[in-house]
Amino acid sequence: MEIALVGEPILREPARQVTQNEFTQPELAQFVKALLQTMQEANGIGIAGPQVFDPRAIMIIASRANPRYPNAPDMQPEVMINPKVTAHSAKTCWEWEGCLSVPALRGYIERAEWVEVDYQSVAGLHKSVKYEGFLARIFLHEYDHLIGKTWLDHISDSKHIMANQVWMKQFML
Repeated sequence: MEIALVGEPILREPARQVTQNEFTQPELAQFVKALLQTMQEANGIGIAGPQVFDPRAIMIIASRANPRYPNAPDMQPEVMINPKVTAHSAKTCWEWEGCLSVPALRGYIERAEWVEVDYQSVAGLHKSVKYEGFLARIFLHEYDHLIGKTWLDHISDSKHIMANQVWMKQFML
């Protein structure tokens, strides 16, 4: 699958909800499988439907150590369809983020320390989860893609943007 790059209109459009009828179609599981493969091949730790030109509210969180995030904690990939934030911490933290749709750059972004989420599985089952720390950051980053944003929308100072190669030299020694 082709990854949409910053500037593509789909990255600025809110994703549409997956309908109940779509959960019964084999295409949904096939799409999710291809989405996961695309993310893994690009060394991502998360991806959302709009990033591959699909307008549906589908995202995957799949933290794992890789060349782009060598210190990422390992988790099983979690497919989240129609996610909705139900609560989040008032306390925030700052960290550097990259994005498959914004290649070669990192941004220093402020995000909530934890987030509670309701969503549906590929089978349409309703689930709830609480993510903290780095996993909350991944969720919020991917959720931004579902509401028509990228990390660039969180930048208030150009000093908070860095070339990925410079970031790797400074932070991955």
